[in-house]
Amino acid sequence: MSLFGLNFLNPERLVLLGLVIALALVYATLQSRRKQYAVRFTNVDLLASIAPRRPGWRRHIPAAVFLLAIATLMVGLARPARQERVPRERATVIMAIDVSLSMDATDIAPSRIDAAKVAALSFIDVLPPKLNVGLVAFSGNAILKVPPTTDREQLRRGINDLELGERTAIGEAVFASLDAIKSVPPDEQGTTAPARVVLMSDGSTTSGRPNEDAGAVAKDLGIPVSTIAFGTDSGFIEDPVSGRRVPVPVNRDALKLLAEQTDGTYFSAVTEGQLKDVYQDIGSSVGFVNEEREVSTWFIGVALVMFLATSTMSMLWFSRLP
Repeated sequence: MSLFGLNFLNPERLVLLGLVIALALVYATLQSRRKQYAVRFTNVDLLASIAPRRPGWRRHIPAAVFLLAIATLMVGLARPARQERVPRERATVIMAIDVSLSMDATDIAPSRIDAAKVAALSFIDVLPPKLNVGLVAFSGNAILKVPPTTDREQLRRGINDLELGERTAIGEAVFASLDAIKSVPPDEQGTTAPARVVLMSDGSTTSGRPNEDAGAVAKDLGIPVSTIAFGTDSGFIEDPVSGRRVPVPVNRDALKLLAEQTDGTYFSAVTEGQLKDVYQDIGSSVGFVNEEREVSTWFIGVALVMFLATSTMSMLWFSRLP
């Protein structure tokens, strides 16, 4: 059962709130009868002369707070719980970054590769420190630059040292990422940590095994490949020999298909800021998990404070406990 964003582990106990409603009705009835009795049998003029100051509505405050405290205690008895975002203790994330020559395009300032480095550095800062993160760079082939590790400084050095190369091998990047994930040992119980590949590219596969073959293996292993298409359709680079402009548009369809094939998520970014936001979203989804946490003690604590407040008001105003 869910109420006000809370789930109750023992929702059947909420029926006890009916007792609080019954108490409130009894109190209201008694107060009504008391007023009628006072008007019927009391000399009002004489009462006003000897006791001109009466508590009036203030006398109902302790009773209202007392009933509210009981209701809060009943809610706590039903064991309320809420979803909390907690860091994953064990998981492996492989960043696969395209370093083909097309990443030298300046349609994204100062260049695609420089913007990608900045965004990748922000990505590892988002992830919980206990997560294993690896780095694969790919152009004509794929190279594991940094094996899965919790050493963030090693990852930063690996990202800053990325260099461009000819051709693009997206399929090989996925295979290299899967091999890196396999190298991570299971825990003491033999359980393999969850894993994901985050692949960022601006082009199409021109070398190595096809994307579809790599995607099929990732699908069989149950490892999602989230892809990021980075760049604009107006990007170009200059041929170092002829000096001609060579268009380098982004193949979004291929990257989207790879994500869908592996049950991953596809993203598109055309600015450095958007790429950072994409990495932030991915980091939140792979680095954290929602867990249900019981918050009964919150309600019990609030109820105790209310009981204390009721007693204090009764002592100060009426010189007695409720």
